Parts: sequence; C-alpha cells; structure tokens
Amino acid sequence: MQITDALPPFPSGSADTGSQAGIPCWFMRGGTSRGPFFRRTDLPADVQQRDEALVAALGSGHPLQIDGLGGGNPLTSKVGMVDVSSRDGVDLEFLFAQLQPTGTTVDTTANCGNMLAAVVPFAVEAGLLVPDADITTARVLTLNTGMVAEISISTPAGPGGRFVEYAGDIRIDGVPGTAAAVTINFLDTAGSVCASLLPTGSPGDTVELDGVGPVRVTCIDNGQPLVMVRAEDVGCTGYESAADLNRNAELKQTLEKLRLQCGHLMGLGDVTDRNYPKMTLIAPPAHGGTLSTRSFIPHVCHESIGVLAAVTAATACVIDGTVAQDVSTVPRTGPGEGLTVSVEHPSGEFTVELGLDPEDPQHVTRSALLRTARLIMAGEVFVPRRSGSTRTAVAEESA
Repeated sequence: MQITDALPPFPSGSADTGSQAGIPCWFMRGGTSRGPFFRRTDLPADVQQRDEALVAALGSGHPLQIDGLGGGNPLTSKVGMVDVSSRDGVDLEFLFAQLQPTGTTVDTTANCGNMLAAVVPFAVEAGLLVPDADITTARVLTLNTGMVAEISISTPAGPGGRFVEYAGDIRIDGVPGTAAAVTINFLDTAGSVCASLLPTGSPGDTVELDGVGPVRVTCIDNGQPLVMVRAEDVGCTGYESAADLNRNAELKQTLEKLRLQCGHLMGLGDVTDRNYPKMTLIAPPAHGGTLSTRSFIPHVCHESIGVLAAVTAATACVIDGTVAQDVSTVPRTGPGEGLTVSVEHPSGEFTVELGLDPEDPQHVTRSALLRTARLIMAGEVFVPRRSGSTRTAVAEESA
C-alpha cells in the first residue's frame, strides 16, 4: 500500500457555475449509515465556512433535506472528511460530522463506527491510498476522539490496476443483500468521549426521575457514550419496533429527561445540544443472542444499532454490576480468552468479538467486527457561494 499526495483528475464537471461552487464528493454507504465523503483539502479550512458548506450540501434545516443530499434521517445525515496522516503509525485521519435534517448544527465531537467502515474504500477511490496487495490494511485515526482502528478491505488486481472489491458474501442486518467484508479492529477505546470507561465511577447508578421514580442505569463509554436502562423500567418490553418506539412521545420525553441528568453524571455537562450519550433500552435476548437492545440516537430509535454503540453494549455485558449483565446471557470464559457477544437490535443482530485482559477479565482490550461499505456516487456536490448567509454558503477558496 502506498500513501500518496498526488490526487487523480476529478470526474468531469464544472467547479464554477456562477452562483454555485462544486466540491468533489464521493457518496458512500458505511455499514448502516450513508453520506458524502470529502477529501479534507477540498473543503474550506475555516471551520465555520466548512460547516456552512456541509449544511448546504446535505440540505439540512428542512425535514426532508429536499435541497441537498441528506435523507431526512440522522442515519443519512452524516459526513466523512479524510486526509493522509503525517503522524507516526497512522495512515489516514478521519473527521466525522453528524448533521440533522431539521437543524443546522454540525457536530464533530462524537464517533461513528458505521461511517468509519467507508474510510479506507473512500481513500482508495479518492486517490489517497494506492493498494499494492489483495488486502489493504490502514490504520485510521478518528480525529473526533483520538480513537485508532485498523481497517482491512479487499483490493484485487484488475485490468486497470487494483480496485476496491465491493461484491462479497457478507450480510449485515439493516442493509439489503451481501457485500465484501470490511474488517475493523478497534484498539483500547475506553473513555472515547468521557473521562473513562465508567465515567460515574460505578457500573450502576440510580437516577431519581420526576414522574417515574428511581431508575437504575449503567453509564458507559467504550467507543460511544451510552446510558443503558432496562426497558421494563421505563414501561417497555424492549422488543418493540423502532417505528412503535418513535411514536411513543411519552417514552421519548422520559428518555430525554434521563439523558440530561446522566450527561451531568458522566461529566459531559449540559448535553441538550449533543448527540450523546445515546440512550439504550435493554432486555433479555429474544432470538438466541446475548442482549436485546433498542438504541436512541439520541431522540430517534435506530433501525439497528451503531457500531460503537454495539461495542459499548457488548462491553457492558462482561462487567460485573451493570444493568446489562443482569439481563444478558454472556458465556463464561477462561483467563485471557476472548468471547463473542451477539447484540440483538430491531433489524437483526450485531456480532462483536471482545478481547479480554488475562490479568483482569473485566478489562476489554480489543474489539473486532465486520461491516460492509459501497461507493454509490462520485462527482461534485454544488453549494451556494458565500453570500453572507450562514445557512447556505461556501468559501470562495473551495471552488
């Protein structure tokens, strides 16, 4: 594998149409999410101007994102920005941005493991990496939280050189059909946003909630800050469909009150405008897995579950005293052995392999999983040139 600063000619299309500027863009699915990917050097260096360009590109501020690439859902309102890294032991740097259909905020404080699955395929497609073997492995630093992952994809040789192979027999729940494997190995991800794996200092806490009473929760962060609560404690079974939970206004109000209180307990302060912590309802497994989950991101129930939310939920299953351990069916292992955790969600299940410290089985040292990705479109996304509007603008420098 070669890392290159020489970028190939971009597909045909004018970067200047008068009132609009065209920005090179690769539209990709990563896991169960999708959105535009950009080379960071193609976007304005100024953060405010960059964010204005991203809001315009996705059409955020309208529930259907009718004037942009967004899909009217948080899972399809995501952006990836990638560049070659000059840091020792790191090949690529990835900055993830979460946008919302109805809002115009651009949040770069959290991770997204699904979009992470598209980073290495994108880097090859965009000319940032040149593969030189059948399997291309790159170390990717997520700038949002400092997390590092080793990601491997298939890059076989073809008549025109090596290419990203998207076809394969790997199926992930929440995505139709099958595709080639994207293997992700996360290193020690404890405390990705919070100060530690258990930011309250305890595997379980009791929160007094107005109108509900005491609620037992586990606040945990092994790649994604989660508040885990037994579904029955908030009036649910934990087996409802995502659509049914999204229609439950009373439940969503209760979860938001709980989220705001737990944000302070986790040392995150006021999380009103944050996309974390995610709220996760849990119940005993219903289909032979380890744990049943319903994940809120944070105000809409996920149709499946996020990658790092699954890793964190799986981690909670092996820690003594958590609410997850109370309802999960984790197999007991010997010292130093890893284990496989099957996290059930509304669309199926998510398998996570955990590596445990032989000296301390309560310490998860590694997590590994399979995702898939696909390039959907390559071209230019056109956004209005900077004209004083903070909602739809782009710096002249990006043209």
